[in-house]
Amino acid sequence: MADEKARLLVVEDDLDLSDMLNAYFTTQDYEVKTAAWGAEALKIAADEAISLVILDIRLPDINGYEVCRQLRAQRRTQSTPIIFLTEKRDRVDKLQGLELGVVDYITKPFDIQELRLRVRNAIQRAAQQALTNPITELPEAPLVDEKLNHLVLAEHDWSVILVRIDGLDTLRERYGFVAADELLRAVTLMIRNAARDDGNEDDFIGHLDPSEFVIITTAEKSAAIRARIETRIRQSIEHFYRPNERESDTPSDFLKLHTGMIERGTTEYKDADAIKTALMATVTPSEKLKE
Repeated sequence: MADEKARLLVVEDDLDLSDMLNAYFTTQDYEVKTAAWGAEALKIAADEAISLVILDIRLPDINGYEVCRQLRAQRRTQSTPIIFLTEKRDRVDKLQGLELGVVDYITKPFDIQELRLRVRNAIQRAAQQALTNPITELPEAPLVDEKLNHLVLAEHDWSVILVRIDGLDTLRERYGFVAADELLRAVTLMIRNAARDDGNEDDFIGHLDPSEFVIITTAEKSAAIRARIETRIRQSIEHFYRPNERESDTPSDFLKLHTGMIERGTTEYKDADAIKTALMATVTPSEKLKE
């Protein structure tokens, strides 16, 4: 939503207060959605991309704590900032909200300017966190593009390695989100260890997308890093299949490894996209990770 207005969801059954917040934040250049019921808020959050939720604890159907729990249980809203808006001042209530992942807590009556600043700061913090993959904690595409653009003008010899794991969607459908996340974390650890053991201290690791990793290193280190990563992934990948699929006469083979690599050499690249296009052209054919 970089080129769009931030979208707020105000969940408040006091219609006068809801209308006031709607009018105020609209004048502050936000897009505002309102809901008077918890179930209505959950439907809006499931259907639309929400930048931040202002959530009253006391609602007519389900309380704000339950709304918060359900928002945190959905991947789309698990990291969406939530500010509790309530008349309660009890420390236990505040701790309960913080345990659920609420980023802030403001009590009525409140200063609207203070709420505006808290909303702005929470959205800015979330935007910074969005540059990092929440599962692997590696930089995402915007930061990767920045690093690749720096290579265009670099005078030293460099190399970029691509590591891609195909079959994550199938793994997620068969075994669930937890298994897919565990695979990504395991692959991340293998890549980090390879870069640490065979690379340089300032090598860069990031994502082109959740299933694609890039490693920026020096030309002299790249072959060893790539070989170490390929070996470790092949040795470990069968542990992410269920035992019955590992031992079957016709084992599953939906997880596949692809790698590619380019070096600076004599080729001139005009930007990050040119580097990525060249890198994709070197990717190895689909290779089963489990025989």
